[in-house]
Amino acid sequence: MSLRRGGERQDFPAAAYNVVHKLPHGDSPYVRAKHVQLVEKDAEAAIELFWRAIKARDRVDSALKDMALLMKQQNRADEAIEAIQCFRDLCSRQAQESLDNVLIDLYKKCGRIEEQVELLKQKLWMIYQGEAFNGKPTKTARSHGKKFQVTVEKETSRILGNLGWAYMQLKDYTAAEAVYRKAQVVEPDANKACNLCTCLIKQGKVDEARTILFRDVLQEKREGFDGDSRLKARVQELLSELDVFASVSVECEVGMDEIAVVEGIDEFMKEWRRPLRTRRLPIFEEILPLRDQLAC
Repeated sequence: MSLRRGGERQDFPAAAYNVVHKLPHGDSPYVRAKHVQLVEKDAEAAIELFWRAIKARDRVDSALKDMALLMKQQNRADEAIEAIQCFRDLCSRQAQESLDNVLIDLYKKCGRIEEQVELLKQKLWMIYQGEAFNGKPTKTARSHGKKFQVTVEKETSRILGNLGWAYMQLKDYTAAEAVYRKAQVVEPDANKACNLCTCLIKQGKVDEARTILFRDVLQEKREGFDGDSRLKARVQELLSELDVFASVSVECEVGMDEIAVVEGIDEFMKEWRRPLRTRRLPIFEEILPLRDQLAC
């Protein structure tokens, strides 16, 4: 393989060169875009080449995702959102979940919290309907080059955690509290317990917040507590806040759609653990009239 960079020719066996630089094989528009991104490290030029790859229908799934992530790094998140919305119909069904995850991060970066909430609720609804993971209880994910299994419980807890955080940004602490409580039922961890305490404090439920902090974080040492200095600092802040907080009643409204989102998750998780389950759980038939609100 012979490539030029900075006017100098570099000769490498093609296979070795691709392995070293983690490049796909071939000489298509997408491969050229990856070379510019990973070897030449020219983000703007790589974005332009990813556009060309998408237009040429060359590995559109990967090209669209890679381009959106590069745009996010270049503080062009709004453009990345528009690109995904315009071109995701060209992508395969298998790529849609991954694109949703990218969109959620982009909405968060842009401060488009309401859109983030709606997409998170749609993802929950897909899990409820058995459409996530292609109907399987686990999926294979990759992080830092390593593969690992993600269970439906862990994915549900992750989405609920993100939804709770989004409600906190909207200062809807009642809805955030309901979501975090369900997330803790599915898969407890210390970070979500701290967020739940914050929601309770914001509503003046100081005694309840103190109970949860001591029971679910300090005593139980939930997953994520040990070895996390930031979490320990967060706990100290909450303890200080509880010591000085004057109990004040704060009323927050929560709509029926938020209640419906978290309603029945306990039953849902029981169904997933059974050897045989139906595609649609009976409890969600009760929620069906609210479907337009849950997944618009």
